[in-house]
Amino acid sequence: MHDLIREAVEKHEAELVDLRRDLHAHPELSWHEERTCALVADRVEEAGWRVTRMPRSGVVAELGERGPVAALRADLDALPVHDVTDDPWRSTVPDVAHACGHDVHTTAVVGAALALARVHEEGLLGGRVRLFFQPAEEVMPGGAVHLMSLGVLEDVDRIFALHCDPGVDVGQVGLRLGPLTSAADRVEVRLEGRGGHTSRPHLTGDLTFSLAKVTTELPAVLSRRMDPRAGVSVVWGMVRAGAAPNVIPDVGSLAGTVRILDAVAWADCEQIVREVVHEIVAPYGVTAVVDYQRGVPPVVNEPISNRILARAVHDVLGDGGQVVAPQSLGGEDFGWYLDQVPGAMMRLGTRTPGGPTYDLHQGDLRVDERAIGIGARVLAEAAAAAVATDR
Repeated sequence: MHDLIREAVEKHEAELVDLRRDLHAHPELSWHEERTCALVADRVEEAGWRVTRMPRSGVVAELGERGPVAALRADLDALPVHDVTDDPWRSTVPDVAHACGHDVHTTAVVGAALALARVHEEGLLGGRVRLFFQPAEEVMPGGAVHLMSLGVLEDVDRIFALHCDPGVDVGQVGLRLGPLTSAADRVEVRLEGRGGHTSRPHLTGDLTFSLAKVTTELPAVLSRRMDPRAGVSVVWGMVRAGAAPNVIPDVGSLAGTVRILDAVAWADCEQIVREVVHEIVAPYGVTAVVDYQRGVPPVVNEPISNRILARAVHDVLGDGGQVVAPQSLGGEDFGWYLDQVPGAMMRLGTRTPGGPTYDLHQGDLRVDERAIGIGARVLAEAAAAAVATDR
């Protein structure tokens, strides 16, 4: 079976590179992945998969007739980022680009689908494999919730995914047992109070000072109210108040993100944040309205699934192919699937050895396209092993 998967991916490697470049040149934002869905649906259906085009956006495909089910997930959407590269396949859509590597993720899953179709033709697929081509990973609550509401996880025993890592060389895959990414929530605090002249702060609520207290004290208090092992991080991206240096305003706001590596702590965090904000501003005579938006749970790699991925990486890349993936405070809605079924995500190395290190969500992102075939083979190996293991 290993040879079948390798030969199938190698046979289609040029086609997969062309597909990735096509997707990169024609990126589509969250919930608008019409062309992308059509391309992947047609290709996997041609290979023998049973394809369902999902309402609003997304594609689900299945192979095999009976037995345990392993799922592979790819995210489809691009970002509202300008592509600043000069590659011939650079984005043709103004201010939209695949700056997070979702074009690579999608193409790798298509490649895995072509390889698994070959395995199935030979009667070697021990169960069923289901593909999730998921829309809207880049927005909250995200496309994972949408697909799950349509029942895509029914009968799924295990699920796998990959994410590009431009800090890891091509030919290596990062794995990590347990938390890989963090929960990611958004919080906005709006304060209102009596304004006035800066010469008479005692006659006001001194709303600007109150905002500053929330800005600094909320992260500090959470570090004592919550388990430090949960890795809680509150970072503000916006603070707004006032229009003149000698006027204390009567309204102001701040907004930022709350990131947490622990799922249990994530469940408790919203209520604690609300309580702490009100406690901080109480002495200053201002009122607070807290808008807390739960985003995505942490991605927590399950032991057996992580071990299956590790074995697949070794089968494809041999000794030295696996590296330890660092924990990330980035959000990833693959965590919603892992909240329901066991699974794991790997970090796919996309940096050319000796070449520059790019960053995700930047318009200059470049990937070494040899990573596509590697990702396809590892995913195919993991899916085939999972249905055999769970049988």
